[in-house]
Amino acid sequence: MSFQAPPLSSPNAGNRESAAPTPAQPQKAEDQPHEEEKAGVLDVLEKVGSVVVPLGVTLYALLYIGYQGIYSFFGVTPEQAGIDQAVLLGRLLGTLVPLLIAGGLVVGLIVSLGWLLNVITRGWTGRVVQGSRQRPWIIAVIAAAWAGLSYLGYMYYLTALASNLDSKALELEALDLVIVIGLGVLAYVVPFRLLRRKPLGRAGLKVLVGALTGVGVGFALIIQMFMGTLQVLEKGETTALLDAVGFQTQWAKLQDSSGKPLYDSRWMMILGEREGGYAIYDCDKAITFRKFSESTILNELQTYSPDREAGFTCGSLAE
Repeated sequence: MSFQAPPLSSPNAGNRESAAPTPAQPQKAEDQPHEEEKAGVLDVLEKVGSVVVPLGVTLYALLYIGYQGIYSFFGVTPEQAGIDQAVLLGRLLGTLVPLLIAGGLVVGLIVSLGWLLNVITRGWTGRVVQGSRQRPWIIAVIAAAWAGLSYLGYMYYLTALASNLDSKALELEALDLVIVIGLGVLAYVVPFRLLRRKPLGRAGLKVLVGALTGVGVGFALIIQMFMGTLQVLEKGETTALLDAVGFQTQWAKLQDSSGKPLYDSRWMMILGEREGGYAIYDCDKAITFRKFSESTILNELQTYSPDREAGFTCGSLAE
């Protein structure tokens, strides 16, 4: 009986087997939700950033216009009170940050309510929203209506100037909303629809919507800043909004370089200092004047309004 030995394997056989390409490993199912979640978070951050940045820039520019209006009531410019771009930027950060925080709360609340509504309706709300996003005309109409609503602040700004800041003329009516929304749709719906055709246009649409939102909010704040300035001129008291936008008031009793009291030791509002001179508002005489800082001593400084008798109004000593 013969015995047949098995064929010897080549020494390179193992290498050939190991060198053979291995099929690509399928992605694990548990990794896919993480990537989708990451992509969703990044998408949300991108959309929020594309709207917040132009909103903040526009709001900063309009608040500077508001500052010019505030100091014009006192008869000086912001530069004469020592308010330059650097100082204004530092003060307005105290305004923009709370607005962003409040805006974040509003956005979070809307998202939470949307999620809850989607759960209650068993996904029907989400399908409707996704279907609407795939229809460019619907998005264009919504964006155009929002842009028109942003002009409401500008319209009330013009109304306030024409009525000498009469609060009765600034009452909001339903007809005003219909007019601004209708004008926004007529003016912007076609341009916004054309922007939706390309990704670059969609990004530009977000920038425009954010900028127009900043315009609306900015002019609304300007009106309130002007109303608060009138209260300062009449009562010598600031408002919470003026404090929030960084309008700083400082009260002091003036003395000359030898320590002699000036102006009968009456309280004076120090608006600011520029090039060796103070910009001072005399509430009792309702006038603004400048005085050299080298020959003036500020005594009993305080950042809040001095105590006055009940019913006090500025200008009681005006001739």
